[in-house]
Amino acid sequence: MKNAETPVVKLVLYGAMSSLGSALMAESLRRQHEVIAILDDLTALAPRPGLRAKGGDLFDPDRVKQSVAGSSAVICLLDAADLPGSTTPGQAPDPVNQVRAVDALIEGMQGAGIRRLMLVGEFSVLDNPPSSTSLPHHAAQEILDALRSSALDWTLINAPRGVAGLGIEHFNQVGDSLEPGLAEPLRRLNGVAIGISDELRLNLHLREHVSFIATQPQAAT
Repeated sequence: MKNAETPVVKLVLYGAMSSLGSALMAESLRRQHEVIAILDDLTALAPRPGLRAKGGDLFDPDRVKQSVAGSSAVICLLDAADLPGSTTPGQAPDPVNQVRAVDALIEGMQGAGIRRLMLVGEFSVLDNPPSSTSLPHHAAQEILDALRSSALDWTLINAPRGVAGLGIEHFNQVGDSLEPGLAEPLRRLNGVAIGISDELRLNLHLREHVSFIATQPQAAT
């Protein structure tokens, strides 16, 4: 239960069904935030206090505007499978469609007057550019340029390595894995979720590209 002094933080989350999405939902609910998961399948998440599912389309600026209206911040896991509106169910969008998604996200958020965006994806290619032009690098640079040209308060985050099959229940008991071998990925992804949540709370690394360190979840470089 929220006490009278708990600020109302309303987060919109794209990519909620991924392993990092599950970690972020668990951490945000622990902090008594309201979480709105944007999904194609509204029955994919079991009901729980502070969490609700809402339909939307990440690739349509008007639908993005409707989905994010009234929120405090948006977290988009661009490398997640089954992003709402994706034409490749079960897979992360290809680089071209990732650019489309970010363009729609920027336009929709600006239209709704929502400024804070945490964008997670395969952006480590920006740290170590290939010797010859590649589509992933070109797309990542195009995304970064679009963010820089926007009015958003964005943070670009390198995606951590995920693990298939991890749900919100796993992250509610990080210290006691349900299956052998899950302790390390649970701790690592939970640490990234804590780091992202702290970035939002403290308004850190605005308009910067960061990478979270697995062994020190609250640190970023």
